[in-house]
Amino acid sequence: MARDESGTRREIGRRLTYPLVLLLLSAGATGCAQSRPAVWSPAPSPVPAVGAPTAASSPASPSAVPPSGSPSAAPTRPAAPRYVFPVRAANASYHPTHSAYAATDIFASCGTPVLAVTDGEILEVTLVDKYDKQGPQGPLNGGKAVSLLGDDGIRYYGSHLSEVAAGLAAGARVRAGQQVGAVGRTGNANNVCHLHFGISPPCARVDDWWIRRGVVWPARYLDAWRHQTNRSPVDDVTGWYRQHSCPPAP
Repeated sequence: MARDESGTRREIGRRLTYPLVLLLLSAGATGCAQSRPAVWSPAPSPVPAVGAPTAASSPASPSAVPPSGSPSAAPTRPAAPRYVFPVRAANASYHPTHSAYAATDIFASCGTPVLAVTDGEILEVTLVDKYDKQGPQGPLNGGKAVSLLGDDGIRYYGSHLSEVAAGLAAGARVRAGQQVGAVGRTGNANNVCHLHFGISPPCARVDDWWIRRGVVWPARYLDAWRHQTNRSPVDDVTGWYRQHSCPPAP
């Protein structure tokens, strides 16, 4: 009889303990999920191999056509992103380096069109030059500026503009090659007509000027885009982000 009572007590203990363990595990998992910081990752942008046939250039063989009423054999791949040089001027010049941090100054005459380097969404537009040499250095250095989040997940920033394209505002969609402004010398441009160009992860998306101004060297991408080669900075920016994340302050 004692063995039966002991066995019954053990059975009741197991029945009470099992759901309690599940409840604790569930609560712990929920707490971890809530405390994890947001993680940026670039949008997928598959690029076909050079010389690879595309759907438009390769005729479909009869065996590749699915029978009527059956699902397609494979989903359509997104098109590879298109990149263009950000200044519409054949004689624009730039250096491979930049003072203090990774970016590039592209020199061209004031008023030269500044272009969206790829398809995407406008994140920030600064229409008024509020830079003051006696004020804080950094947040307002760019003067009139435009920040673009490309469909590749990368942020592209152009500043010192003489003007922003009429009607351009945050949230607007733009296409590669569309004019977004004009080269100028607003902000801390040392009175020299040029475009400050920076590449970075979007991080806070707005106001994080210490990241927005640029984190990877753009020159090799500018070299490629000038020669109409679609070289993507996604890997470079992703590598920087894995090492530095998004610093909360300069």
